Amino acid sequence: MTQEKALRTPLACLYHWEKTRPDTIHFTQPTGNGQVVDYTWKQAMDQARRMAAYLRSLNLPEHSQIALLGKNSAHWIIADWAIWLAGHVTVPLYPTLNAETVRYILDHSGSRVLFVGKLDDWEMMKPGVPADMPVITLPLAPETEGQRWDDIVARTEPMQDNPDRELDELATIVYTSGSTGQPKGVMQSFRAMAVCGTLMDQVFPANENDRMLSYLPLAHVAERLAVENNSTYHGFRVYFAESLETFVSDLRRARPTIFFSVPRLWTKFQLGVMAKLPKKKQDVLFRIPILGKKVKRKILEQLGLEHVRIAVTGAAPLPPASVDWYRSLGLELLEAYGMSENMAYSHFTRPGAQRTGYVGHANPQVECRIGDNGEILVKSPAQMMGYFKEPEKTAECMTPDGFFKTGDMGQIDEQGRLRITGRVKELFKTSKGKYVAPVPIENRLGAHPKVEAVCVGGANQPATFALLLLSEETRAIINDQNIRDGIATELQSMMKEINASLDPHEQLEFAVIVKEPWTIDNGALTPTMKIRRNVIEERYEPHIDRWFRTREKVIWES
Repeated sequence: MTQEKALRTPLACLYHWEKTRPDTIHFTQPTGNGQVVDYTWKQAMDQARRMAAYLRSLNLPEHSQIALLGKNSAHWIIADWAIWLAGHVTVPLYPTLNAETVRYILDHSGSRVLFVGKLDDWEMMKPGVPADMPVITLPLAPETEGQRWDDIVARTEPMQDNPDRELDELATIVYTSGSTGQPKGVMQSFRAMAVCGTLMDQVFPANENDRMLSYLPLAHVAERLAVENNSTYHGFRVYFAESLETFVSDLRRARPTIFFSVPRLWTKFQLGVMAKLPKKKQDVLFRIPILGKKVKRKILEQLGLEHVRIAVTGAAPLPPASVDWYRSLGLELLEAYGMSENMAYSHFTRPGAQRTGYVGHANPQVECRIGDNGEILVKSPAQMMGYFKEPEKTAECMTPDGFFKTGDMGQIDEQGRLRITGRVKELFKTSKGKYVAPVPIENRLGAHPKVEAVCVGGANQPATFALLLLSEETRAIINDQNIRDGIATELQSMMKEINASLDPHEQLEFAVIVKEPWTIDNGALTPTMKIRRNVIEERYEPHIDRWFRTREKVIWES
């Protein structure tokens, strides 16, 4: 069988599960107060068919863009299916965008209809929606103008045919979260979905008995690939998180066998354990054969991860010490690397072939090389069709022989494993005129058990410095002067050790412990919890001269 024949679209997979496992539960959706609703394949597809029939009745132009705005839910995915069944293109929007960005994406994409789902701050986003745009509200959505999903489904007969889409048709336009500038619309085809759903089996095979918890934004390709697309191709059950406050109970309900998270959350999980069971005590207990095994098992149970057979981290670097810590618990944490531009299908750590600090080998049929300037160049079978309405930007990011310029810098070891060493554009010069790569320094500082996030700066300054956000647990107790002094001493010692391994122009002059948390809401983090370097640098820029004048090694922001 040729690869072309082996590739099936997501719609073909949906028809398969609808026919072969109609009464199997596919989605488990929390509805508040500890209650959940289950949807079988038959029920989910019945709703998708009814909504698709309604979308057809609108007589929109063929392959129209339809926007989807909301937090993760069963109906977010069902709406995505309905859009495809009706012959249209999905434009997902992050549920944390401001009104200005919402308006930009809706205008730029030319979206004809907007699905509004579960949201925390709809009133803030609502002004970005044109007054004449048709709105359909999903279950769990805030009260607003427009038609209700349940009403449309109740009065509309389901479509009876099984339309499919060509592999090279446009399936979705994903607007990159971006750390700078206006988001770009990445056009992805059904082929990209098929490649991800099919070829990843050669790296790790998922199956109908797996379980995943969906909580990272489905508007991001990583969650869309790992959860929606993966479950569509392999038929496993998807649970949804209700809120940050219920996350632990949501995780325990799901008992996931595959768990994907981003470094910020892996770090928070680890810091939470460290707060209850300090590292020194762990080291002692782990060395006791039988007891150590029980303690490690108990930690995974408390995290809700005791059934996980595949644990993945991606979207940004995770400090090597954290990776090693999870692996010491028996959780083989695998690092992944990819971008919206290749549907996150680029690199993945092979089980049993991991190297701490590396994101693994290239995925099947992916080619990777390092450019003359140290930039990682990737050619993926899930490569984008281009940036929507921006052919010049598309051309700029491609090499003449079809490799995508990732903007990341890296190295490939003798076994073909890739290491990310920073961003090409994140390199900065100090006033001494030499370049500094901040990411490796940030990774080392981020290994401190009380540090949650790091941003290293120093562009056009006499030396580099670090901005440190302490963990939530630590921030709660820093009014105690003895604790503050202890943290300052630990950080000074750590900085001295790090500086000893750096070139003189890279060495840290001081570290500032920031007061205000960095969050998605205040713009310091992207929706996937990566730091927005330009936002953070702009926020603290007025204080830099004063910090240099203090000549202190650890400064507490006032």
